[in-house]
Amino acid sequence: MQSLMAPNSIAGAQGCYTAPKSRAALARRVATRRPATSAVTVRAGKDPKGPRVVIAGITGAVGQEFIRVLTERNFPYSEMKMLASARSAGSKVEFDGATYIVEELTETSFDNVDIALFSAGGSISKKFGPIAAEKGCFVVDNSSAFRMTEGVPLVIPEVNPEALDGWKLGKKKGGIIANPNCSTIIALMAVTPIHRAVGVKRMHASTYQAASGAGALAMAELEQQTREVLAGEPVTMNVFKWQYAFNLFSHNAPMTENGYNEEEMKMVKETQKIWCNNDVSIAATCIRVPIMRAHGESINLTLMEDLDEKDAKELLSKAPGVSIIDDRVNNRFPTPLDASNQDNIFVGRIRQDISQPGKRGLELFVCGDQIKKGAALNAVQIAEMLL
Repeated sequence: MQSLMAPNSIAGAQGCYTAPKSRAALARRVATRRPATSAVTVRAGKDPKGPRVVIAGITGAVGQEFIRVLTERNFPYSEMKMLASARSAGSKVEFDGATYIVEELTETSFDNVDIALFSAGGSISKKFGPIAAEKGCFVVDNSSAFRMTEGVPLVIPEVNPEALDGWKLGKKKGGIIANPNCSTIIALMAVTPIHRAVGVKRMHASTYQAASGAGALAMAELEQQTREVLAGEPVTMNVFKWQYAFNLFSHNAPMTENGYNEEEMKMVKETQKIWCNNDVSIAATCIRVPIMRAHGESINLTLMEDLDEKDAKELLSKAPGVSIIDDRVNNRFPTPLDASNQDNIFVGRIRQDISQPGKRGLELFVCGDQIKKGAALNAVQIAEMLL
């Protein structure tokens, strides 16, 4: 993807960033800037006029979170179907006061379906996503299978809703929409408001990623290992090669030839696609830490224009889906527990980077629920935009 923007313009959720012509102009922008489009919220519940919905991968951690988020947001639907592997077929799922029998995912599962929420792994998405789309279904896919595919929107509703222009039930005959990586979502929810205001030239993220990112089995193993370590028993290691409890290690994603792992490169490539800008410099270091379901990220930015930390905090306070915890007096900043089971991303430690000249450097610490906004909630918000 080649950038088509002028050197001083950067694509964002509201079109292009254009460098302010003066400090007064920047001050006005910071004081008044509000995103033109926030995530759509649709509340209706079971409705004979609602879409026909399936969840592919219902038995996994994100699949289970889908049904919680759909319930919390009272997502409109006329029919609901739960899909999983043959091994899980026949099990029961409770949703919206009804009991559903899990069905085996097959090529006929998407007949007469409007929206499919996928979280069954990349290989399943690659096999069944195109089949569903060909049948007229809108597929919102949580895997990495289609994120970098030309023509497949990669969407965070609060960040780049314009990527779904023209994607509406009744106006377009199906297609695949990709949910970004959880770490990308959490980072860009916090960084994009700053990017829109003054432009980001460079971003480096160090992530501290929870067990939930590796699925329900990793969460269970962390809990089991914790009990074993405290009891002085041998540690069970079925999911990771290393002890997870009371430890941390480089993210378990496969390494690439450049020395970065695939998780780190997802953040690089996905940010450039979402921002429609290959010129922004991005690097990441991703670490797996022994917490359950919310990621932390330390983010360092180099900006295209000066931005005072107070102005940055003001920008973030107006951003949809972002909450501020930034109390220097009491040393109170975001934690993974603050973010767990929450819709919003939490931002704190907002400060100038003293290693960079002027006010072109900024430091942030961000926490977000990996299963919720990092996966299920973002996908459901995308589905709401289709209505």
